[in-house]
Amino acid sequence: MAAPQLDFVYLMMNAGPMVQFVLLLLLFFSVTSWTIIIVKFRYLRKAFRESSAFTDFFWKSRDLSDAFSKAKQLQGSPVARVFRVGYLELKRVSQSTATPVGEGESSAEVVNHRLMGTGNIQRALRRATSTEVTRMIQMVPFLATTGNTTPFIGLFGTVWGIMNSFHGIGLRGSASLAVVAPGISEALVATAAGLAAAIPAVIAYNYFSQKVRTIESELHSFSADFLNIVERDILRENGASR
Repeated sequence: MAAPQLDFVYLMMNAGPMVQFVLLLLLFFSVTSWTIIIVKFRYLRKAFRESSAFTDFFWKSRDLSDAFSKAKQLQGSPVARVFRVGYLELKRVSQSTATPVGEGESSAEVVNHRLMGTGNIQRALRRATSTEVTRMIQMVPFLATTGNTTPFIGLFGTVWGIMNSFHGIGLRGSASLAVVAPGISEALVATAAGLAAAIPAVIAYNYFSQKVRTIESELHSFSADFLNIVERDILRENGASR
């Protein structure tokens, strides 16, 4: 004769009110976590794919105006968005230091002003990088909260259910396995549900944190390279104007 299978739906429906409340709370955490996992996985996958495409185009083209046109097409790339901010700031700096030589400033003074203007570009790139990291990490801490709290919430439901089971044993005056087992099995469902919510949340949190750190490092590297290109172009223009 085959052993009867565990019916989790039956156990949940026949659990006490407090255990049912705990299970509903765990269901909320689980559904929300899986929603975040799906949304963030798609977002970061697109971010990696489009950032890689933009970076390849940028280094092959080496033309900032062409790269800006390409960046406007890649809306899901954090690197492209940071570049757009830096490029627009570069345009503003260039316009503000466009005084022709011979109208009050020497060529060396113009170059110095342009080099000082790269500080504005650096600050704009830093702000854009911070914005992109904030956008990528948004909602991810909820996964850490789920991983840290749901096992304890489930344990609370289990402890509460076991307390009720022993209270029922005291009222019946019987401690046979047939009396004890159903109540304890219902109570243990809460612990199982807590672990089921916590495990994928912890795995996803670690995965997303690593991906965000990778893109953040790429953003810092690209910003430094972009600034080097801008400074090198300014110095090259100064050498050509002499």
